[in-house]
Amino acid sequence: MRTITLICAGGFSSSMLLSEMKKSADKKGLDIKFNAISESKFEQYKDETDILLLAPQIRYLEEQILSKYNMDKIKIMIIDSIDYGLMNGEKVLTDALNL
Repeated sequence: MRTITLICAGGFSSSMLLSEMKKSADKKGLDIKFNAISESKFEQYKDETDILLLAPQIRYLEEQILSKYNMDKIKIMIIDSIDYGLMNGEKVLTDALNL
């Protein structure tokens, strides 16, 4: 099982996107666990995270996260702002899994 963690600023829109990603994963029969958290909680989830997604509005945190945490085994991606705005969970999931 892979775990995808999504870091966002507020929570409402990222929860909606995560719901769409779950639907897409279920349709494809993928065994994926999803987390939506704030950056301050990433420490608790880093050991179980395989793919880290950053919401576009917090893209500025990428360098900080890379320097703060050992990201050797974690792939990181900033979600495309258009896909995020359209809540295109299928596209975001596909992009994440293609890392």
